[in-house]
Amino acid sequence: MIFGDDGCVIYRRKTYKIDPQILLDFNEHFNQTLLPAQLKYGSRLVGRWSTEEIDGVLEVFAIWEYDSYEDYEKIESQVKSDEEHVKRVQAWFDKIGREKIKIFMKDNIKEEFIETTVPREKTILT
Repeated sequence: MIFGDDGCVIYRRKTYKIDPQILLDFNEHFNQTLLPAQLKYGSRLVGRWSTEEIDGVLEVFAIWEYDSYEDYEKIESQVKSDEEHVKRVQAWFDKIGREKIKIFMKDNIKEEFIETTVPREKTILT
């Protein structure tokens, strides 16, 4: 079963492991480039957090809400097809330096889909 295929709301947790040196630039990139594109096409951000530094690595993760897995796929397709958004992402990679990003982004990106175990109306998300 794919999460959300029963018509229930699903959540996506996207985690980045990064070097603390890039945190400010990464947060700026998220807020100015990634977040607006996601919101434009209907993603709903629940929140975004970072952990304490452990052995020179921070985890930065966001939780997004979607009406279904199909809704997520549609939104992602629209974001990836948005030429202006893609140009802004590429410009950020060029600004920071692609080789530096490989060094600063540890273990790349992890994406997981999760479902709530508590009725939504019993959370602060209502």
